[in-house]
Amino acid sequence: MIKQWRLRAGFAERLSRMYGREVPAYTKLVDVSREVNEDVLRKRGTEAERLGSIGRVTAERHGAIRVGTPRELHQVARVFGALGMHPVGFYDLRDTPASALPIVSTAFRPVAEEELARNPFRVFTSLLTVADARFFDDGLRSRLDTFLAGRELFPPELLALADRAEAERELSEADAERFLELAVGAFELSAEPIDEEWYASLERVSAVAADIGGVRSTHINHLTPRVLDIDELYRRMTERGIEMIDTIQGPPCWAGPDVLLRQTSFRALAEPRAMRAADGSVRRGHLRVRFGEVEARGIALTREGRVLYDRLLGLVDERAASRPTAERNAVARAVWAEHLPATEHELAARGLGFFTYHAVPDRPEVGGRPPADLGGLLDGGWLRAEPIVYEDFLPRSAAGIFQSNLSDTGSRNSDREEGSAYGVDTLSEAMGREVLDPFALYERQRDRSLALLPRALRPTRAPRPQGAS
Repeated sequence: MIKQWRLRAGFAERLSRMYGREVPAYTKLVDVSREVNEDVLRKRGTEAERLGSIGRVTAERHGAIRVGTPRELHQVARVFGALGMHPVGFYDLRDTPASALPIVSTAFRPVAEEELARNPFRVFTSLLTVADARFFDDGLRSRLDTFLAGRELFPPELLALADRAEAERELSEADAERFLELAVGAFELSAEPIDEEWYASLERVSAVAADIGGVRSTHINHLTPRVLDIDELYRRMTERGIEMIDTIQGPPCWAGPDVLLRQTSFRALAEPRAMRAADGSVRRGHLRVRFGEVEARGIALTREGRVLYDRLLGLVDERAASRPTAERNAVARAVWAEHLPATEHELAARGLGFFTYHAVPDRPEVGGRPPADLGGLLDGGWLRAEPIVYEDFLPRSAAGIFQSNLSDTGSRNSDREEGSAYGVDTLSEAMGREVLDPFALYERQRDRSLALLPRALRPTRAPRPQGAS
């Protein structure tokens, strides 16, 4: 019998092979990522694996897909449920300033520590907000509803196998093979001709809307390897003639701890697609919707840490507003050095980062009773802190990646009312399963480690965040 984690690993590996055939530049991205990771491991030794073993990092992927209706979202949740992946986090990209992005998103991923260690595959999944009147007027919304209702993204056989795999947490070898064949096939780029006029009418609103609602299938929008030095990867990809987007999204490269998530990508490529004209003739056209992304993951920040992170982004925006774009990274590094702890130890002691805590068996004898607070236990050498990897996404960074790969900003009529509300409850209801709070997952992991400490070493006072509000 094939367990869920092996299904997940097999799906991620086959999806990567398929995407490499469809987008050859992605294969180059994976190869360069592997080269960089090997070089970093040789240079830094075991320290390079502080946020995950090299085996995990090298195999790690996240994908991105887009669906059009709550029904389709419910079905894709069943497919990912078969792989032991749960919806975590809610991301609303609709108010992105520079581009029209009529989507709300969640991310499917494993949540248990042992499952993440086995294979941490994630899929950032976006739902088109068809009922948001700021993007779609009554006429376009009616046409879009009809179009989406008439397509089938996932065959019934796939969904039946998915439900069995989720319920039994395994499949027979033959059923697993069939499930993986159908699941990967559901995300392949279709060769079916695209209605040129219909696609263009949606593209005037948003290229993302056209990519979701202008075709009769879904597909992987991008697939993302993980790298240990994203700045070096960016340099090497550029040297190899791959056009990268202008920036690395997320925190800057600085001398202190890596936190949260840094992302960049090569630019969306002009891919040949069959286009059907109004007279029924089919011609060869090109669309730019898919790209290759890469990520570097850091330490998960607590709620207070995220408040501080958001405040620092605002400070960077403010200070860099009158500077050339090329100076933004220098401004960000200065802001980080001014406000963020320079060490993991201080990040933990100030309650800004998530860590697991472990008693130090060979602590030097200093006498006296252990302190009652976490900071004192760390400072006195009673406990050591191991960082918890950030497993999720950043709305501003996701929007930045999408924007950098759009050829047009689209249109949004802010004078109109939003229409139907889209929130975390909307997605939970559509899927028939709760969208989990990522902070609660990290807190649970941290608290489990604290509960395992000897009673004398369990802190009774949490650290007070400084500069987090």
